[in-house]
Amino acid sequence: MNRQEQISQPGSKYRFYALICLFAVYVFNFLDRQIISILAEEIKADLDISDAQIGFLYGTAFALFYAVFGIPLARLADVWSRKNLIAIGMTFWTLMTVTSGFMRNLTGLALCRFGVGIGEASASPASSSLLADYFPPRLRATAISFYSSGSYVGSGLGVMLGGLIVTQWQGWFPSRIEAPLGLAGWQVAFLAAGLPGLLIALWVYSLVEPKRGEQKAGGTVSLLGALRVLGEELSTIVPPITVYGLIRAGGKRADVLINLAIAGSIAAIAILVSMVTRNPLQWGAVAIGLYAAASWVQSLSLRDPGAFKGIFQSRSVLLVLFGFGLTSLVSYGTGFWFPSYIVRNFETNAAEVGATYGLCVVTGGFLGVTFGGVCADYFYRKFPAGRLIVGLASILLTIPLTLLAVEMDSLSIAYIFIFGQCFVGPIWLGICFSSLVDLVPANLRATSIAVSILFNTLIGLSVGPAFIGQISDLLVAGGASSGSALGDGIKWSMMFSVLSAVLIWMAIRQVTQSAASGNGAADSG
Repeated sequence: MNRQEQISQPGSKYRFYALICLFAVYVFNFLDRQIISILAEEIKADLDISDAQIGFLYGTAFALFYAVFGIPLARLADVWSRKNLIAIGMTFWTLMTVTSGFMRNLTGLALCRFGVGIGEASASPASSSLLADYFPPRLRATAISFYSSGSYVGSGLGVMLGGLIVTQWQGWFPSRIEAPLGLAGWQVAFLAAGLPGLLIALWVYSLVEPKRGEQKAGGTVSLLGALRVLGEELSTIVPPITVYGLIRAGGKRADVLINLAIAGSIAAIAILVSMVTRNPLQWGAVAIGLYAAASWVQSLSLRDPGAFKGIFQSRSVLLVLFGFGLTSLVSYGTGFWFPSYIVRNFETNAAEVGATYGLCVVTGGFLGVTFGGVCADYFYRKFPAGRLIVGLASILLTIPLTLLAVEMDSLSIAYIFIFGQCFVGPIWLGICFSSLVDLVPANLRATSIAVSILFNTLIGLSVGPAFIGQISDLLVAGGASSGSALGDGIKWSMMFSVLSAVLIWMAIRQVTQSAASGNGAADSG
């Protein structure tokens, strides 16, 4: 019996070893992206930028490339070695994080964030696909939820590490002129966050891949074949070569005209919104991401009708994608701005906020996602839509906890509600991924996760932090204090949670009806 066959045995312990490794990957995935939240005030002051611009830097600059490259890399994960893909991607994003530590202007930092987004796009689709093959269906939500909890452990550690380094560095070197290489505290934080990732990349490279579904090996094509697949996928999603990719996929003149009409419509809306918000950089980037996504979906319908039908013609899948996509808008927005809100309103420093808020995120997020996965698996055995029911409860409970957190005059009491929000809010994440794995065929698992990340990124990460920052800037311009304006921006974001809850409720009804009719959860509309 070879190692791959041993992994598939019910009593195999290797799957848990692999889960810990992939968990570590996800911890650093979010540590490297989230550390900027506690560094925001320092970066703003050093680079002289606004709330909207720092929201762009954290969200949209990262999200655009994360979203655009996520689909091609996920398709690559469906045909090539998943653990090798993760190792290569992690090495790249780690080096980009380290390079961020040497940047001294907004443009240079944004370019590094582009690179971090490209590298990190390799992780979750391939990891979720691996876990789906390491673990049997009865344990799948628990395993994926444990893996997903790494995002909150990483986010919390990033806040804690960043706050500690900035405060300590400023104590050692009050003037940048005195500091080694002239580095500011926020730059040193990027260096410290990035370098350990190289060791984790070597660890994941050493993993043994499980059998992929009914196939005999984890990878199905050679490296040359993998590069060919990657090139073909990039041509369908990276503007402006998307038109070429569409034609190559078999698109006719009418298809090209439809694609150009989509581009024109998105551009017109982006220009209008940019004029209203006076933020062309933000909405221009979002427009590029939306056009890239639309082009890829259009190309997929021609190249792989089966995949298109399995994902985009399933009502259940679409409701899950849009519903949890809106939830991610709130998660990314509040998760990024809460540290700055606390600093502005309670006269505390980055180290104190990093220690306490970071601890809330680490413990609350880890316990919440893991607990949510266990509950989701339990209710899944009781009801066809059991996992989604738990996800809906998470969304509904998050709303009052967030509103109460920003209403408190006492920081201690505010932290109680923040911890509650950090526990309840993340539950949806593992449920989203495990639900999609259940709803699509085995050969579309990584792709469906990538599509979910695309939705979560374009809807959530691209818009969430920037939306709250934009509201904050508008209220400050109207005379509000920066602290109260940011709190109001967080409150306004709750309207997206309400809409998310409606969509997930519709998904629950759809899955329940499909199961009752015997058609399965992944219905086609």
